[in-house]
Amino acid sequence: MKTFTLPAQATLANARLLEREIDAAVAAAGADGLCLDAAALAEFDTSAIALLLHARRAAAARALPLQLHGAPAKLRELARLYGVLALLPGEDAALPAAG
Repeated sequence: MKTFTLPAQATLANARLLEREIDAAVAAAGADGLCLDAAALAEFDTSAIALLLHARRAAAARALPLQLHGAPAKLRELARLYGVLALLPGEDAALPAAG
């Protein structure tokens, strides 16, 4: 499984760049899917949630499984507040490709 490591910062300031990098990582991933490593995330806003949902859609479009590893508790809390926590995979749990 290919791993894409999110940087320490995922905010509106760098969201477009990260979106392109995620697209490239999804395109380069094999059939075993993509793991997003969020352990380094320290500074983020709702753009980080949007990026994770974008990664989910991009992986689903290629029928690839997606994993999220090391997501900070504050990121999961932000997702819960916005009502999208259920759309994110659990820690180290594969998110099946959705249509």
